[in-house]
Amino acid sequence: MATALYTHPVCIDHEPGPGHPESPDRLRSVLKALQEAEFDDLVHREAAKAERAWIERVHDAAYFDWVFSSVPQSGYHALDPDTILSPASGEAALRAAGALCAATEAVASREIGNAFCAVRPPGHHAERSQAMGFCLFGNVAIGALHAQRACGIGKVAVVDFDVHHGNGTQDAFIGRENVFFASSHQFPAYPGTGAESIGDNIVNVPLPPGSGSSQFRTAYEKTIFPALEDFAPDMLFISAGFDAHIRDPLCQLQVTTDDFGWVSEKLADIAARHCDGRLVSTLEGGYDLEALGDCVAVHVAALMKA
Repeated sequence: MATALYTHPVCIDHEPGPGHPESPDRLRSVLKALQEAEFDDLVHREAAKAERAWIERVHDAAYFDWVFSSVPQSGYHALDPDTILSPASGEAALRAAGALCAATEAVASREIGNAFCAVRPPGHHAERSQAMGFCLFGNVAIGALHAQRACGIGKVAVVDFDVHHGNGTQDAFIGRENVFFASSHQFPAYPGTGAESIGDNIVNVPLPPGSGSSQFRTAYEKTIFPALEDFAPDMLFISAGFDAHIRDPLCQLQVTTDDFGWVSEKLADIAARHCDGRLVSTLEGGYDLEALGDCVAVHVAALMKA
């Protein structure tokens, strides 16, 4: 079955200001990489806006109102030192979460095989009532809960290979049934969470700076893949951050492009065994533009081969 690409032009219009690492050029680099001939068979779909009720499965109503009341008419407004709004940021955030929900519906119904959401702002740091780490809404958690509430999916899993711990996704999943979250991440590093696993359904594998390919792959082979197999999800989501790359300026995990292709293929294989291939991936971090484009290319290629 086909792989779909969900995106929207307004996700480029979200502008956190000059010199900010989470720049519009990130999405431009991703979309340019996916224009190569090997991606001609991608199904291109425009991300719809998420409904408020879908976002409130993860975030407080008062937080939703605060975010949209903070969107400036011009210039910039900071929700925290790292998370900056511009006039297009509100719609971009709705489209980013909406991409996950639309992709989830299409994949759950088997209209398409799997999907990659090329959207920004990213989402995995946003907590129930707090914007942080460039993130406004927890896109992947919103998509995962949408799978359960709107699509009748039983067990959902999120695997996060961004270099930073997905504290927002963890926050959304703690105390819920039939959900699973696994994260590999540099530690110590922002946001300072993820030092240990929590129960059976929150699996954190902190990795020291300089770990490189060997420790990254071992984290998956020895810990994350077995735990995911034991959970046996009905649908798999990926927080696809590529800032663990050796060329990325924000951290020092020293993962290679090939490593991202490898982990993507392995996750697609697990989805094939447990989920009838139902997999939705979304862009998180990645701040070296050339490396980001290369990594997205191998990631999406793995989805297309699944």
